[in-house]
Amino acid sequence: MSKILIIGPAFPLRGGLATYNERLAETFNQLGHTCEISSFSLQYPNLLFPGKTQFSTDPAPKILTIHTEINSVNPLNWLKVGKRIKKANYDFVVFRYWMSFMAPAFGTIARVVKGNKHTKIIAITDNLIPHEQRFFDAAFTKYFISQCDGFLTMSKAVKSQLESWTTNKPITYTPHPMYDMFGLKQNKILAKKQIDLNPEQPYLLFFGFIRQYKGLGLLLDILADDRVRALGIKAIVAGEFYEDAAPYMKQIEDLNLQDSVILRNDFIPNSQVSLYFSAADAVIQPYLNATQSGVTQIAYYYNTPMIVTNVGGLAELVPNGIVGYVCEVNKEALVKAVVDFYKLDKEKIFSMAMEDEKKKFTWETVCNELLLLAR
Repeated sequence: MSKILIIGPAFPLRGGLATYNERLAETFNQLGHTCEISSFSLQYPNLLFPGKTQFSTDPAPKILTIHTEINSVNPLNWLKVGKRIKKANYDFVVFRYWMSFMAPAFGTIARVVKGNKHTKIIAITDNLIPHEQRFFDAAFTKYFISQCDGFLTMSKAVKSQLESWTTNKPITYTPHPMYDMFGLKQNKILAKKQIDLNPEQPYLLFFGFIRQYKGLGLLLDILADDRVRALGIKAIVAGEFYEDAAPYMKQIEDLNLQDSVILRNDFIPNSQVSLYFSAADAVIQPYLNATQSGVTQIAYYYNTPMIVTNVGGLAELVPNGIVGYVCEVNKEALVKAVVDFYKLDKEKIFSMAMEDEKKKFTWETVCNELLLLAR
């Protein structure tokens, strides 16, 4: 059995990365290994954080050892943390790499840890280059990956990028596992009532924090199309704005969509996730670009069909015409998918197909792939 450390966000920090890391650590422990998490004492300076708060209001996870210790902007801290991890002599450390801002801290910690000549360094690479690019991205990322012994990616697009950057280190691809920790699926009518929605109204769900690349503006254009208006559907936009909300508010007003869009623009706590996915007929992800998506893997757990764009790894996870629709990134294709979904009454058919499709997205698979990489 292995002694493992995951480095990345965890409680009391909030969000999909923290949820993923905690669930991964739990699975390693259930498999008989010893797994801890090293999280941040300072993840982002407040000046750089686009949301309202970095901290969770949910209860702490049980039976997990979480070291709250990494300061993302303090080099002396990186050396201190690296020395602690080096001395602890883990068999391997899993860095959760999602943005180049973390590369100096992660690369330095990894470099110190490797000094013990025992610990292997593995990176789960969500993104190599962020969706909103900056001049230092490539240099910072190359510094971090130079310290790694192997990589796991959750999209083939990121795997291809890595293969062009490093040719002598093992890289494996396995899909993002299914998020199964937000509670059971609810009765649709009761779920709508619990989050103050009309129980008779059909809803699409746009879920997660809002940034330009996620295509909310495109969704609003779709809702304004006469063919979609004729369906009488509404869209729930459930997630915090990580950019200026004003352009979207103006677009809603200009397109006369005030009655078609339900804005729930606070961070959705874990305790309410099941209600939103149970209330929706389908999840819509009109992303302009992407790598992989945790939202897709929540939808799988609740058997909520999906309408997604053909970007990044989304099409890898959503077999077109089986569990949802995969569309090109344009209004016409997405309008057609929404209209077909409702007029052909696809919800039940897609939901039933998801029961079989989701069996491949397990946490045990990710753990086993990481163990293979480390060996």
